[in-house]
Amino acid sequence: MSMRWGMTVPLSGVPLTDHAAVYRALADAGFTDAWSSEVAGSDAFTPLTLAAAWEPRLRLGTAVAPVFTRGPGLLAMSAAAVAETAPGRFQLGIGASSPVVVGDWNAVAFREPYARSRDMLRFLRSALAGDVVDREFGTFAVRRFRLERTPATPPPIMLAALRPQMLRLAATEADGVILNWLSAADVTTALAETSAAGPGFEVAARIFVCPTDDAGYARKVARRMIAAYLTVPAYAAFHRWLGRGPALTAMWDAWAAGDRRAALDAIGDELVDELVVHGTPEVCRERVSQYVTAGVTVPVMALVSTPDLERGGADAWKELLTELGPPANPPA
Repeated sequence: MSMRWGMTVPLSGVPLTDHAAVYRALADAGFTDAWSSEVAGSDAFTPLTLAAAWEPRLRLGTAVAPVFTRGPGLLAMSAAAVAETAPGRFQLGIGASSPVVVGDWNAVAFREPYARSRDMLRFLRSALAGDVVDREFGTFAVRRFRLERTPATPPPIMLAALRPQMLRLAATEADGVILNWLSAADVTTALAETSAAGPGFEVAARIFVCPTDDAGYARKVARRMIAAYLTVPAYAAFHRWLGRGPALTAMWDAWAAGDRRAALDAIGDELVDELVVHGTPEVCRERVSQYVTAGVTVPVMALVSTPDLERGGADAWKELLTELGPPANPPA
């Protein structure tokens, strides 16, 4: 039975300066976790540092801090600082990210993502334990690095993974895995590759949630999101592996031809409904619970804003968080 129930922060449209009330509302509603992402909004660590100071009831996690955009030492220092601020409450999630985020936006070569993730995982394991790190890792070398402020409780390290090789790496060398852009029915397929994991292995899943009973609006927004993500080579390969090649080929072909409208039109309602949770808060909560039943131990909602939320402001967000809190009887 999962006792974890997470939310991605910061919330869209709410300034970071106003998030003390958000974190309090999350904890009051029964959420146990606040997880950050790092794409082109806030960085991964600042929202969690604020949460650590403002709401001690929440556990914290990054989903994810890219392994390319910070050097090894800087990534270790960032993680150690949050771990020191929130002892025993922080999990470091790392991942390869994408060529757009890494190369186009951060001017770093996106090469050998599997090897870079493996090497950063091994470096961080040693560095966060307080070791002097002086070795060649394959994709980078570190010379006599040691954290000056080693956290008393080193954070567990989780690895974002899509396909078998990275999933198996997470199972054998990380403390958990972070899943993304999959349906509840896909969880079993992904977790079949983590059979080598030891006890206590965490499974987090980032789940996109559009809390509205206006299915037309939700599907319109979701189609844009699906087209933006699932045309990225790593995600395209992931969904081919999951067996969605036939359902996505028309979208991929139209996108490659530069016809964005045709690409959106090629995304069927069934696919949208599998990958993006939408409906009333009660329906959304039930759909998220299906991921728990499938084996996810830390479901992490990523809210998609709606016109009602934008009109309602802070009061609407607070009411929604209360309605999206964990079910009274969590699934076994």
